Amino acid sequence: MERLADVGMSLQSEASLTALTEDVLRISEIEGEKLDAESVRSSTARRLGVDIGALAALDQHVEGVVGMVLDATSNCYAEISCDRLYSWQAALFPTGYLGMARIRVGSRRDDADGPMQVVSGPVGRQRVHFQAPPGERLEEEMRQLFEWANGDPADLPLVRAGLAHLWFVTLHPFDDGNGRVARALGDLFLARADGSTQRFCGLSAQILRQRKAYYEILERTKKGGMDLTEWLAWFLTALNDAVA
Repeated sequence: MERLADVGMSLQSEASLTALTEDVLRISEIEGEKLDAESVRSSTARRLGVDIGALAALDQHVEGVVGMVLDATSNCYAEISCDRLYSWQAALFPTGYLGMARIRVGSRRDDADGPMQVVSGPVGRQRVHFQAPPGERLEEEMRQLFEWANGDPADLPLVRAGLAHLWFVTLHPFDDGNGRVARALGDLFLARADGSTQRFCGLSAQILRQRKAYYEILERTKKGGMDLTEWLAWFLTALNDAVA
């Protein structure tokens, strides 16, 4: 019986490793960034204490993304705070640079170079998809988010996951990394909803499959007076498709 239990635990650990590896890969790929799968699997296995044989060499950037996702899921019941989310965002940019450009890491944006906008298209013909709240409002806006996130969970658990995801990405408090942090925050609430720190299914792979629809529904919600109905319907449907 003891050996059967060991086999069960081994299979659970392997399933959790596979799910977390997939989530780390897709949470970045949604932004157009492809991580090395073996580096992600090795980093995740190392942190979970799962023996997979030879491990790939350490990659500082991969370590940061894996660390964020595991902190969100393995420590899902820990308090959500500015410092915690600052550490997530800083982990995504270990050099403090995005390409050749230096960005603010581990702190809120200050809008010194103008308002935070999500844009696409060539210079001179750019389309503004969304303009985030001004930097001077972020301290109070984030205080309200954390008060709700750490308060009495009166809402349905899965609804809270969708609300947290949307709320954070709407604030867009960082120079970069907002989408990845928002999805990790959503994963944290999904882990709470499951009542388990072990993950066997992630939402990011499903979001990647529906990436165009994902960005479209976010844009419509932000520009449509923040009526949450359509977003929550989309989010819950995507979650159902992910576990089906």
